Amino acid sequence: MARPVSVIELTPEERTVLRRRVKSPTSRQRDALRARIILLRAEGRREQSVAAELGVSVNTVSLWSSRFELKGMEGLNDVPGRGRKPWLDPEKVRKVITDITRPPKGSKKWSTRTMAAAAGMSHQSVHSIWKRNDLKPHLVRTFKISNDPRFEEKFWDIIGLYLNPPNKALLLCCDEKSQCQALERTQPGLPLGIGDIRTKTHDYKRHGTITLFAALNYLEGKLITRTERKHTHVEWLRFLRQIDRETAKDLDIHVIADNYSTHKHARVKAWLKTHPRFHMHFTPTSSSWMNLIERFFADITNDCIRDGSFQNVHELIEAIEDYLAARNENPKRYVWRATGAEILRKIGRAKEALAKVINT
Repeated sequence: MARPVSVIELTPEERTVLRRRVKSPTSRQRDALRARIILLRAEGRREQSVAAELGVSVNTVSLWSSRFELKGMEGLNDVPGRGRKPWLDPEKVRKVITDITRPPKGSKKWSTRTMAAAAGMSHQSVHSIWKRNDLKPHLVRTFKISNDPRFEEKFWDIIGLYLNPPNKALLLCCDEKSQCQALERTQPGLPLGIGDIRTKTHDYKRHGTITLFAALNYLEGKLITRTERKHTHVEWLRFLRQIDRETAKDLDIHVIADNYSTHKHARVKAWLKTHPRFHMHFTPTSSSWMNLIERFFADITNDCIRDGSFQNVHELIEAIEDYLAARNENPKRYVWRATGAEILRKIGRAKEALAKVINT
């Protein structure tokens, strides 16, 4: 008489977890396999049948079935201590991790090879340790914390405009991008083939610079622009007059700008008094990141200016105007999404970290 087939009993919660392990693309293969074994055994299948379907041995099916019956879901986990043992001296690993903030004398940062020489291991091992611990000494990120005494007042003023734009008004993010250089590469780039990287010569001829004035309509993404040779209060006033001419007269205009002295010149203030529909909103000191026109300047630099080769300033101006015309035909909005409280928390943490560095 054949031995009766033992059936694994599953609770609804266990069945849900096991099915999730089988279907999840992030599950490890061994975890998914063990889950399949238990689900098939719970259907009343014999061990030989499950082994044949999954392409494993009967002993494997028997092992995980037994462990599940004894310990439940916990039995499907690996026993602690199994697997490949560490091959690196723990003291050397600790040195690689802790010394990363103390670069060698005469240098400002470690490389994998200099750290390997100091720790007495291969640079591949150093790279592996850094990767496992998310250490990146080769990367540098710039920052600047504003010391403006009226920071929060100006901060909430700008954030309020982005998150709740005024009715029957234009919200314009304005600034000037100075020192747009007309650089001519001494030789043309090499022909591109499949898998090739674009090339350009490292040297160039300078043909002068221009300043790009731009006003970004926050709600529409369209731009009002002009190019000038200089960027004094005279050119800024010309730009304000252009904005006044090219916008509907029945609309108020809220201008977001930085604290550049030309924006606050006496002649500029006098002109603004005679044009009360203009309302100036200045970002906090050292907080140009709050002005979304800077995001546009990054785009035009990457897309049009930086990698171009221009024989004179006029070629640069034509390239910029072509780029702007195409941009205004298909305007792109930059939408402010971060909440003010979230930003202030990050700034608070940065100030605390900076204070610790200063006080040590």
